[in-house]
Amino acid sequence: MMRTAYHEKLAALTTNLSQICRMTGAAIESATQALLRADLSRAEQVITDHDRIVELCDQSQHDAFDMLALQQPVAGDLRSIFAAIQVTADVDRMGALAVHIAKIARRRHPDCAVPAEVRGCFAEMGTVAVQMSNTASEVLLSFDPDDASHLRDEDDVMDDLHRQLFSLVLDHDEWSHGVQKAVDVVLLGRFYERFADHAVEVGRRVVFEATGKLPAQQDIATY
Repeated sequence: MMRTAYHEKLAALTTNLSQICRMTGAAIESATQALLRADLSRAEQVITDHDRIVELCDQSQHDAFDMLALQQPVAGDLRSIFAAIQVTADVDRMGALAVHIAKIARRRHPDCAVPAEVRGCFAEMGTVAVQMSNTASEVLLSFDPDDASHLRDEDDVMDDLHRQLFSLVLDHDEWSHGVQKAVDVVLLGRFYERFADHAVEVGRRVVFEATGKLPAQQDIATY
């Protein structure tokens, strides 16, 4: 009976983390729209809504530590709890990165923070980020290492977009928007890239939980 209750709690924790992943996807989608449209109200909403993500992450971490302290988990269950604690940290950072994007959009309002020639790239990065958060959410529920390989593929797309963005900024003959815009674009690109990296980390935690092996980030597609 006690083990059944324990596994029910663990399943509930995993479901909660999956839902938080979805919330971070919605956050970065809204942050991207705020960025591209210089939409102040949308940027403010992302920042305000982040409090709920923080609250849910804090509760998930508390629940995981409670199970660790009170349930005396065996090896496989111990892996699951440690993975949940690490996933909580990753999704918390994903939400925070969406807020960073929204804050740049807010800071530059009423101007658009990004010049017209890079908006298409940021729109694509936003789309990939949402896809990755949704994939991470699904991987947490499916508990399938093979599904985690999709995150690696999506991250490769994000890396390609990030490189394209850098090449546009570093082309001194074409860039005519000054240092401040260049700094904003570089920072924003980094925020999207880090969001994707944390989504990949969620997949790595699932592989670890399922197999007992933590793959190198570049090796996740082999599992």
